[in-house]
Amino acid sequence: MSITGATTVQHFSGSYRQEDVEFLLTPMALEPIRDLAEKERLIQSGQRHYSEMLSPESLPSPAYLALFQSAFAANRLQMARDCLRLAALIAARREGAITLVSLARAGTPVGVILKHLLTQVFQRECSHYSVSIIRDRGIDTNAIKHILTHGHAADSIVFVDGWTGKGVISRELRQTVSDYNAQHGTSIDGGLFVLSDLAGTAACAASSSDYLIPSSILNATVSGLVSRSVLNEMIGPDDFHGCVYYAQFEAHDQSRQFADGLVADAIAIAGSSGVPLAVATDAPAMAARSQAYMAQAQNDYGISDINLIKPGIGEATRVLLRRVPERLIVRDTNAPDVAHLLLLAQEKAIPVTVQPALPYQAVALIRSAVDG
Repeated sequence: MSITGATTVQHFSGSYRQEDVEFLLTPMALEPIRDLAEKERLIQSGQRHYSEMLSPESLPSPAYLALFQSAFAANRLQMARDCLRLAALIAARREGAITLVSLARAGTPVGVILKHLLTQVFQRECSHYSVSIIRDRGIDTNAIKHILTHGHAADSIVFVDGWTGKGVISRELRQTVSDYNAQHGTSIDGGLFVLSDLAGTAACAASSSDYLIPSSILNATVSGLVSRSVLNEMIGPDDFHGCVYYAQFEAHDQSRQFADGLVADAIAIAGSSGVPLAVATDAPAMAARSQAYMAQAQNDYGISDINLIKPGIGEATRVLLRRVPERLIVRDTNAPDVAHLLLLAQEKAIPVTVQPALPYQAVALIRSAVDG
């Protein structure tokens, strides 16, 4: 069944201002899978792809929201500096107009912030779209076609996300954009620009440290009230990938406030200290660290499917919010950046292992639904 066709879809900005972003996603009605154990079984057995289903989303508890506010206060200047640094890196690597294409949904808040910084600090003409990319299924090619047919040059496109975990999405992006270029004779750069590159797979990153990016610990209420993207039988061949818009959360939405606050912080930093120097991250070292840890974790915990290991604060948060966790591993239980993870683990009775030599602040393991 086809929903709204990609050629006729109206401008959709979620809960953001229209000038902040255009989501190239198809709003749809989709009943969430409430039995998370059954969802895991379907995904891990190969009966359903994770992109076909959504977990239920609920508003954060008062205790969790308090941790978000604390994390935002503690890390907002680091995130603002990294956004400013990433904007400088983008401006240096693109001439003329810039077309930001953020990967929904973790990349969306970053893209909104970058658009304002590129326009206001660097005086660059800038557009921002947010599109779907799905592991094993690739970038939404209907969205790419839409961007190219609406006045944007292929060499103006910059793909943006929040962070890399083990690099699956950055590799997926590079491969599927390369395939698109080969099929259509285009020359889009499939490199990914991120705030923090833990896997050493991004084309450009402001940082390689595993710090708590505040937008990573909330769901829809900091990402325009949209869900993770969906690709199932309801999406027709000419449709953008789907999403659910959580109108019921509008009274609790922080998306604009969060982005506006970071933009103001970054502009203040640029005014008082100048634009931070763009220090190149050591991608090969990060890649080696990632590969070594993944191999060690597979061996230590007897995990055959690498997709069950989620390194870094951002990825660990996703697991504890919407998957079935087996274990949370942290480097230091007293670190403020993992307080929200410890709260979630406590609420869900998830065992916590402390590893002082852990190369990340946190790692989450997803429970196997098919082994044993």
